[in-house]
Amino acid sequence: MTTETKTATSIIACHDLAFGYENKPLLQKVNIAIPQGDFVCVVGPNGSGKTTLLKLALGLLQPTSGQIEVFGKAPRHARGRIGYVPQHPRLDPLFPVSALDVTLMGRLGRAPSLLSWRGKDQERARQALDEVGLGDRMDHHFAALSGGQKQRVLIARALAGDPELLLLDEPTAGLDAHVEEGFYRLLEELNKRLTIVLVSHDLGFVSGFVKSVICVGRDVLVHPTSEITGEIIADLYGSDMRLVRHDHRCSEEGHQC
Repeated sequence: MTTETKTATSIIACHDLAFGYENKPLLQKVNIAIPQGDFVCVVGPNGSGKTTLLKLALGLLQPTSGQIEVFGKAPRHARGRIGYVPQHPRLDPLFPVSALDVTLMGRLGRAPSLLSWRGKDQERARQALDEVGLGDRMDHHFAALSGGQKQRVLIARALAGDPELLLLDEPTAGLDAHVEEGFYRLLEELNKRLTIVLVSHDLGFVSGFVKSVICVGRDVLVHPTSEITGEIIADLYGSDMRLVRHDHRCSEEGHQC
């Protein structure tokens, strides 16, 4: 990924993008290009604009100035090619829906009418649950699933719409380290066919999986994962911090990290 103007191969491209709430600037002069097949982690302090970047890419917010394009189009025209996993899904825990019911929501807009599922919609939802390792849980009540299983169902919901780009906002919040690693291994596998952009606070853990990092602070800067250092993180968060990398590849190969 590069900090530059859009290119023909960019999935997401920003050119002098700016956005603010109630005349208060948040993002300014953002120039980034995310190529097809990238696996990107967006990091930065609370309130820096990480989630805002995702909402701009989804067309849920409009730039104050500048431009953002997704697949070479205005974001609202590219939504059918995007899968989105929000940080706080609005699902009533008391509402009696199964894992399959939730996954089928990803077919909304593709089915002929609301909640009128065709055979191919049902089949695609089942395939998506199989992809995330929950094919044997499709009839289980969503509220009864573990936190990690719920997150996998939400990814299945996004996959059911056959996206080319997957956006995730803090997908591992509240998950323990073992579940978190399995989650990122799943995303690593999906990255073989999807471009992935996720927001995360745990760069030390994610750095073993992602290819690029977008640092959102006073400026929005892009780095290959290999270039991320404690100094960059300290500058981003404005304090004396260091990066502790939890690299699954090191542990697998017997190397010290």
